This record gives sequence, structure tokens and C-alpha cells, in this order.
Amino acid sequence: MSASKGEGNERRFRGGPDRLRSPERMAMMEVPRVVALCMEGLEIGNALDVGTGTGVFAEAFAKAGIAATGIDLNAELLETARSLAPSCIFLEGVAEKLPFPDRSFDLAFLGMVLHEADDAQEALKEAHRVSRRRVAVLEWQYRTENGGPPLEHRMKSELIADLAKNAGFAKIETTHLQRLALYTLER
Repeated sequence: MSASKGEGNERRFRGGPDRLRSPERMAMMEVPRVVALCMEGLEIGNALDVGTGTGVFAEAFAKAGIAATGIDLNAELLETARSLAPSCIFLEGVAEKLPFPDRSFDLAFLGMVLHEADDAQEALKEAHRVSRRRVAVLEWQYRTENGGPPLEHRMKSELIADLAKNAGFAKIETTHLQRLALYTLER
């Protein structure tokens, strides 16, 4: 999620919309590859992009023919998302309390947001609750490097796996990308 509510959390994203869509960041996120991996082996009709920011992944899911909804707590970023991805639905809210009924989405996607959540365990429980088929978590690899959050704000793979198990996921797969890791979680 991003700054606005919960401003005391030092891990929250503090940049503006342009920073989220910089060419360097877009290349680093490997958006088309991530979207393809999220969909792999499943028919996905709709997706929830938790911590959507400017809607990068919601927009990519929509371009792949998936009905996409994004949620974020930063109203400024949501304005940008609405202007860039008008076919998507964008709502204000937090990962730890998603305003949707159980099993509302085939896919719940948390893109580079779990490390910023006030309660990562609760965020994954909520993603589990609102997803029917799969939850995908894109996070920084746990290593020191230039760019991205400092190491103490990154999450070890073992921690993400433990959180996923505690949230009710039985199947956890990890795909290492160039700088990020994608965790696909299923019941």
C-alpha cells in the first residue's frame, strides 16, 4: 500500500505516481512475465490488485482479458490509476481489511506491497479469503542491492512461506525473477 493513512509506517511508499511508472521500475517489475506466471495453468476471469498504486498490474491484467479491480489507500495514486486504466475498477482501502465477500476473485495479487503492510499475516489471510483460485505475491528478493527498500524492510522467502501457511495456503511456489520473487499460493 502507499502513504496517506498509516503515515507512521516507515516502510510505506513515499514517492509519487511518476516514480511508480518510471521506465526503470517498469522494466524491473517484468510486468508481462509476472502476469503470465500469475495466470499459468488457470482460467482467470477476474483479479484483485491489492496495493495497486497507479494500477500497473491491474492495467496489465485488463489487457490480458481479465476483469481487474485495484485497491489502495492512497487517493492520489488511485486518481492516476483511474486515468491510465479506465476499464478497471479502483477503490480506496487496505490489504488487512478487504471490502469484498469471500471468494470474490479468481486471483488476488499483492505486488510489492506485503513488505509495506501494517500486518502482513492479516493481509495474506484477507487475500486468501477473497480469492477462489490463487494468490500471487510479488516481492523484493531478500538481498542487499542498489534501489528498492533497504534489507531490513525486505521479507525472507521463509517468512513469506510461513505467513502463507498460517493464512491457510497448502501449495506455495516461488519463481525468482531478475530482482524480484513471485510467490504463487493456492489452497
